[in-house]
Amino acid sequence: MTSVADRTNEELVSAIAVDRDRTAFAALFRQYGPKIESYALRNGAGRAAAEELVQDVMLTVWLRADSFNPALASVGTWIFTIARNRRIDRIRKETRPEIDPNDPALLPVADLPPDRVLELSEDRRILSVAMNSLSPEQSEVLRLSYFEGKTQTEIAEERNIPLGTVKTRMRLALGHLKRTLQPRMV
Repeated sequence: MTSVADRTNEELVSAIAVDRDRTAFAALFRQYGPKIESYALRNGAGRAAAEELVQDVMLTVWLRADSFNPALASVGTWIFTIARNRRIDRIRKETRPEIDPNDPALLPVADLPPDRVLELSEDRRILSVAMNSLSPEQSEVLRLSYFEGKTQTEIAEERNIPLGTVKTRMRLALGHLKRTLQPRMV
């Protein structure tokens, strides 16, 4: 049997993958641990973060040695790709903003005063009456556009009618709603 010192890095990774060879792992750790730490320090990590990166990367090497493919990369390239990816993951995690519990977007919406609730209910009723007073064609065009988010071109193609007809129906419907609702808006 060859000594650890005489084996190539590929053979060391293979020994880890196949036999869970701790001696082979220790040899890779001695060789790549300081390089990974130096890489992390050069890229702005503190000493503790650099040491943590070494541990994380080498643990991944231990656990994923069977995924190493010498046809795709050298051992060094594979290990440093793991290190780079772990470093990026750490940066993303650190730069992810913390949630501010006082952010207005996260606070529950305050209950509306009863008079405002009544006013909104009346507005909905008036709008419903106004929408029901439209022709079915005009109502359909508004519904498709505003409630289903379709463009006028999509409506024309879907309903197999000319684009100009869709535009005319839209203009007439909006004009009717404006005249009907205008007294309420003042």
